[in-house]
Formats: sequence, C-alpha cells, structure tokens
Amino acid sequence: MREQKVNDLGRDSIGKLMLNLAIPAIAAQMINALYNIVDRIYIGNIEGVGDIALTGVGVTFPIIMIIAAFSAFIGMGGAPRVAIKMGEGKIDEAEAILGNCFITLIGISVVLTAVFTIWGRDLLMMFGASEATIGYATEYLTIYVAGTIFVQLALGLNSFISTQGFAKTAMITVLVGAIINIILDPIFIFVFNMGVQGAAIATVISQAVSAIWVVQFLLSKKSNIIIKKKHFKLKKSVILPVMALGLSPFVMQSTESLVNIALNTSLQRAGGDLAVGAMTIIGSIMQFCLLPLIGLTQSAQPIIGYNFGARQMDRVKTAFKYLLISALTFSCIMWGITMLMPQILVAPFARQPELFNISVWAIRIFMSGIFMLGAQFACQQTFVALGQAKKSLLLALLRKIVLLIPLIYILPNFFSDKVFAIFLAEPVADIIAATATIIVFSLSFKKILDKKMQEVA
Repeated sequence: MREQKVNDLGRDSIGKLMLNLAIPAIAAQMINALYNIVDRIYIGNIEGVGDIALTGVGVTFPIIMIIAAFSAFIGMGGAPRVAIKMGEGKIDEAEAILGNCFITLIGISVVLTAVFTIWGRDLLMMFGASEATIGYATEYLTIYVAGTIFVQLALGLNSFISTQGFAKTAMITVLVGAIINIILDPIFIFVFNMGVQGAAIATVISQAVSAIWVVQFLLSKKSNIIIKKKHFKLKKSVILPVMALGLSPFVMQSTESLVNIALNTSLQRAGGDLAVGAMTIIGSIMQFCLLPLIGLTQSAQPIIGYNFGARQMDRVKTAFKYLLISALTFSCIMWGITMLMPQILVAPFARQPELFNISVWAIRIFMSGIFMLGAQFACQQTFVALGQAKKSLLLALLRKIVLLIPLIYILPNFFSDKVFAIFLAEPVADIIAATATIIVFSLSFKKILDKKMQEVA
C-alpha cells in the first residue's frame, strides 16, 4: 500500500495524521542534527587539540547555516504552495512549482559555492576565528562548501516529499545520510588521521547520497508530483510567490547565522576562545532541542495547507490545536532537562574541565527561555502553511534582528560580567518575541480562515 493512501490529508482524523507524519518528521530532524553534532563530538575528542579544533569548526557554523537557509528559502517556500495546489486539485501547477524550485536550487548552489570558496577565509576571520582556530575552520569549510549542491538538493527537495504525506520516505532520506556520516566520521578522522578534514569529507559524502535519494524519488512514479523538464524554465508567476513565502524560513535560518556571528565575535572579545567553544557546544544542543519543533511544524504544515486549500476550516483549526499543544509540551520538557541536567548534555562534547564547566554554567542562562518557543514555532509556521508570507516574515525578523542581535550588544553595558550578559540576550529575546507572536496570531487566525471561505462564495 502506498504511503499516500495511508496518510489521506483531507479525510483521515487529524490526530492520526499528526501522529503518522510527526514521528518520522521529528525523527528526520533529530537525525539531521547528527550531521553537525556527531562531527563536533568526534572533533572535540581529538587528542591534544580537540578544544581548539572544535572552536574552529564552530566558527564555520554561520556559513553552514547560510547554505542551509537558501535551501529553506526555496524548499520551504515551495512546499506549502504545492500542498495548497494539491488541495485545490491543481497537480500540473504543483509540478510547475517543483520544477522551478529544482532548477533554482541548482543555480543557488553554483553561486554559493563560488562565493564561499573565494571569500571563505576572510569571512571566517570576521565571524570570530582567531589565529589559533582559523586553520581548522578553513580546513573544514573548504571541503564542506564543495558539497553545497548536495545540501541544496537534499534539504530543499525533501520538503516536497514530506508535503505530499510521504513522511517516512522523507525520514529515510535523512536517515541514509546520517548513518553514512556516523560510520565514516571515525574512519576519516581517526583511522585515516585526517582530523577536521575527515569530518568534512564524511559529511559531504553523506549529503551526496541523501541528494541522490531525494532526486530519484521525485523523478519516479512513486511521487504524486514529478520533476519534469518542461517546468525548468523559470516563470515569475511561479517562482516569485515561492520566494515570498520562503522569506520567512530563510530569515529564520539566515538570521541564525547572523546571531551566531554576533555571539561569537562578542564572546571572543569578552571571554576568548573558551567562551566561543562553549557557544559552539550550546549551539549544538540548542539545535538538537529546536529541530524536533521544526519536525512538528513540518508534520502539521501539509495538513493545514492541504485543508486550507480545500476550505475545510474545522480541520485546519484542529490541526493547529494539536500542533500548539504538542510543541508547547516538548519545549517545556526540554527547558526542564537543560535546567536540571545540563551536565549530561555537555559531557559528550567537552573533555577539558575548563570548557565543560563554562558550558554547563552558560547553557542554563542561554536556554532559560525555550519553554516559550513551542508557541512561537506553532503560530509562526502555521502562518507559512496558510500562505501568509508577510506576517511570518515580520515575526521571524522580530526575534532575531529586532530583539536578539541588538540585545547581544546592549545588555553587556548593564552587567559587570560581560559573558553572562551576552548569554542572557537569548532568553530575553525568546520570551518577548514569543509573546508578541501569540498575540498577533490570536488576532489574525480567524480572519484569515474567514477570508478564504468568502473567496468560495
């Protein structure tokens, strides 16, 4: 039985759909986190240089996030529109969106590869690298950037698999790459004695396999929408709405890069390489906490988008309610773990006592506001599923650009402990942004649904 028949987005119970789609979507996000986390765990345990090497690789994170953000720009901008078109029964229009997104992702990968190959080292120095860490950073980044096209296709196109209801297939895409990465990492790093270069090679190979898997599926008859050559010619009427809707997830991820730059450079001045190393560890843990929330929202988006397109508003409301409750529950659980047991989370990354101690201290500060993020993610990503590009974009800008980055520079002026103040910026921004998002969503949700229903009449 085909997976799409198991997950009927327009008729199955919302609870069953959320469960069927959420489990593989969350698993996919958690597995995807292993790409960076496994690299960092192995690198952090390299004998003699683990702490410096880990800090060097951590400095590359802003560029890695920018590369991933462009895949979200197209993939997460196109997939919700495909879901709406499928709900409206317009399959050819859905395939036109897929074809335009496919060729756009290839074009973006060419540009990004050239930019970061030419200016990568200069950017790393701007982003917080020191003379002690720049060698490790450039070794990792040079190889990683060569695989940019695989990142774009694997991450960007996988959204078009999950939006059809093929959640298990989307999970397998990530699982295949992660397993290969976990196997190859210790071989290249320790057996071949290639250090951070080995970690980068393992990552690129694993992403290449994932990309091949995704493209093969979307070219096959197993997919309800297929990549077709006739849709490779870019059309403004197709790609511009995708980009408009994709701006929100793009801003969310690319501003994560800007935040990382602001944090790294500020911490380098206030606390040196040790503080930057702690941020590298905390960033990995934060990623591991947030990606399941992304998985939850991804599982709900096809349901919300499809039923919104089909004008089944009761199902849209029920799907959002399930999403909100589950996202809030998860974020509160993760808040509890980080507050009560940070040592367990930090231990795999840090062998050196100094790095371990500062990371345990800092994580309680940095992640003290994550209990609110479940509500923010649920509301903001529901705006994306409903095609509300402007609202989602403004809320994405609020947390990172309007609040967090300025607070990183403002708060140290009011505290004698500058490192503490820098870490404190995150929870302050999280709580304010989440509160604002909840208010905006509460005022807008019913109006959006009513307007869609009026279009029918």
